[in-house]
Amino acid sequence: MSQAIHLIQLAGSDQSFPCADNDTLLRAALRSGIAFPYECNVGSCGNCKFELLEGVMSSCWPEAPGLSDKDRARNRGLGCQSKPSGPLQIKLRTSEKYAPQHRPVRTMASFVSSKSITHDLSEFKFETAVPVAFLSGQYALVQMAGIAGPRAYSMSNVGLINGHHQAGHWMEFQVRRVPGGQGSAHLFDQLAPGDQVEIDGPYGMAYLREDVERDILCVAGGSGLAPMVSIARGAFNSPKMSARKMHFIYGARTLQDVCGLDMLQTLPNWSSRGNYQAVISGEPEETPLPNGYLRGFAHDTVAQTFGETLQQMEIYFAGPALMGQSLLKTLIDLKVPMDQVHFDQFY
Repeated sequence: MSQAIHLIQLAGSDQSFPCADNDTLLRAALRSGIAFPYECNVGSCGNCKFELLEGVMSSCWPEAPGLSDKDRARNRGLGCQSKPSGPLQIKLRTSEKYAPQHRPVRTMASFVSSKSITHDLSEFKFETAVPVAFLSGQYALVQMAGIAGPRAYSMSNVGLINGHHQAGHWMEFQVRRVPGGQGSAHLFDQLAPGDQVEIDGPYGMAYLREDVERDILCVAGGSGLAPMVSIARGAFNSPKMSARKMHFIYGARTLQDVCGLDMLQTLPNWSSRGNYQAVISGEPEETPLPNGYLRGFAHDTVAQTFGETLQQMEIYFAGPALMGQSLLKTLIDLKVPMDQVHFDQFY
């Protein structure tokens, strides 16, 4: 069934873009190269807020927490949740930093295989119907049959290096089984090889900066392993970055949650350029830790290990919200310039 296409006009500018009535304003704008601000892409953060001046639209999630009652009273909407019912005029403050490096595309993809990483974390491999260009560290939205709304998952395979694609039609996601989570339950329990999903991407601002001449710190926890492994794979395969060293810290609750080192050790020159540190926060004091493991929290380890030298590093992180908040506060306290810190906020 063909979809109606509507023209969306940005008030006060000569910019406009087409949006199908089964697409959202945010994603359609990015497909057209419009620098529409966003972050979480799922209705929670409010970064993609705009004002509707003319026309009629619908919301995928009317109660989305990214909008307040005052916002709704002022005819504001969320770009990631709003779909047009006809032509619209909207008021939006664009920001060039959100201009997509590679415009997101929607494509069907076939499930190929999965492999276990830990007791509750697995990597899922898909073959896309068309090639999807992305940068290491970005994410995509995966729509599964029978599941309401897409799920945001970061790619773990390497993206574009020097503008050249390394992975063809493959996209790999590392996903943690969430108790009661419909999306992860579908992936872990119901998906069979050959089953189809829709993948929409890439999205995200925490991608690898190949041209930056600073050593790299990656901090990961949980399924935040995926984008950090993608960044590591990109950095160690980029001729531009052959002199960069990488420090990789993985924060885990228990010993059975520790992962990532085996993936990093396969990278070219990891033994001379890379360093991996596991930090365990939830094991009882009487439980012995393997040689080299630290006890505590990732953000404390970052501060104690690097201190003010963090000001000379390019820093990427992904993981549980509390870990991210604690690490961000640590970096601010240590006066790390925020343009050297890269993360995508998920909720």
